[in-house]
Amino acid sequence: MADQQGGCCRCCCSFIFTLGLTALFMWLSLRTDNPTCYIQYFYLPGLNTTLKNSTNNSLVIELKLENGNKDKGIYYDAINLTFYDFPNKSHLMGNYTIPGFYQGHKKKATRLETVDLNKTLLSKATYPNGTAKFRVDLATAVRFKIMAWKTKRHKLDVGSDVDVNNQGSKTYEKKIKLRSGASDHKRYCAQMGALVSSVVLVFLDF
Repeated sequence: MADQQGGCCRCCCSFIFTLGLTALFMWLSLRTDNPTCYIQYFYLPGLNTTLKNSTNNSLVIELKLENGNKDKGIYYDAINLTFYDFPNKSHLMGNYTIPGFYQGHKKKATRLETVDLNKTLLSKATYPNGTAKFRVDLATAVRFKIMAWKTKRHKLDVGSDVDVNNQGSKTYEKKIKLRSGASDHKRYCAQMGALVSSVVLVFLDF
């Protein structure tokens, strides 16, 4: 009788352990990472003190979007860019929309765009030494393609400050990463991973 109970207990533990491993495998297969967004190029001809024409209010900006997921594509909704002076973010200098598109797994995409900014605010944003500082915000929503189906939309809101020199270019040659003030999506993934791992460890010690 005791042997039967022990065998039944071992069978149940084996089943639950297998179930935990399956859940862990499924989580690893279905987890997603948001794309990484960068500003590669940022140029304001109107702030270039070496040029005679200082009335140009255009901004030339190049974005780089990287999909780091190994086997998941990304569908982007329209990408909304918003530009502010700094530090007073309440002054909207301009906005621009990039049409949505699809990006394959482990792919990189660049978008070179020209944006017209508010001429008055642009001139006021310049410091006496000819430099300036701006804020760029990017907002969109993404859906992940996992095999033949798509996930629900995940909001993506990132941004960064951009320092500009007296030649109208971003001060630092290195690309600027746009960062999010919140990371709910990653926290959720971490919590789910910790939960599944805890279940597996419990039954390893059973």
